[in-house]
Amino acid sequence: MMNNQPPMATPSPARTPGKRRGQEFFPQTPSTVDREQALRDYKLTIEYKHLKQHCPGGVYLIPSFDDIRLFHGVIFVRRGSFTNGIFKFTLECDPKYNDRNLHPKVTFSSYVYNPHVHPDTGEVDLRIAYPVWDSSKHYLVTALTYVKRIFYRKDYNEVGEDEEAKFPNQEALRLFKTDPDAYRRRVQECVRESQRSVFLNDPGCTIRFKEEEKSYEIFRDIMRQRFMENDGGDSYPDDVCRMVTADDTLQAIEQAQRLARGEEEG
Repeated sequence: MMNNQPPMATPSPARTPGKRRGQEFFPQTPSTVDREQALRDYKLTIEYKHLKQHCPGGVYLIPSFDDIRLFHGVIFVRRGSFTNGIFKFTLECDPKYNDRNLHPKVTFSSYVYNPHVHPDTGEVDLRIAYPVWDSSKHYLVTALTYVKRIFYRKDYNEVGEDEEAKFPNQEALRLFKTDPDAYRRRVQECVRESQRSVFLNDPGCTIRFKEEEKSYEIFRDIMRQRFMENDGGDSYPDDVCRMVTADDTLQAIEQAQRLARGEEEG
């Protein structure tokens, strides 16, 4: 049987944003967009892998479970005004991060009294430090190095007035310059607050702090008594080594667990 119906016209593809080459227009197909996004994601994973050897000391960064562009971090400050501070933060990258001038966003969840940290939002002034974020020069390690540096800064002698006016915490800057003792007191307050809140873990955070269980403390005491002290209770000299076997360790663990359970039941 002959089909007398006219042939159906081929529908024209929907117009999508694209790139021009000369006078021709090349639309970006979904596959092209997906490939470009996959390339950006791959570059981000390479940057993160680079941190294994080059992450600043005392700074730790762990990816989120649900979002490849969201990271949870913590910095342990070892010296200076913020000594013994434990400050938690997030680092978030735009979906088009690795395109030109798309900064990562670093936000402290811990309270930080610092001229470079916004007192209300906790955001770090990366855009002031790096007005242009060049993906060929600036990486995750660049952001983390700057985050660490703001805790160790000793003066602002080389900073111009125009740049100082952009700092997010003007009160902290004024106090730093005019009343160093008062500034140090405020800093010590935020250090103590960071220590008090260290076990308060934000929902979904991949860096979690847990209070030490009683059995760990008991285990340490058992190991010290068995292998680090003589019968008189004195520690062995440094040049005396006691051999500790796997069975010794397992027995100590089991004893510590029994003692901990007994204390809890008691």
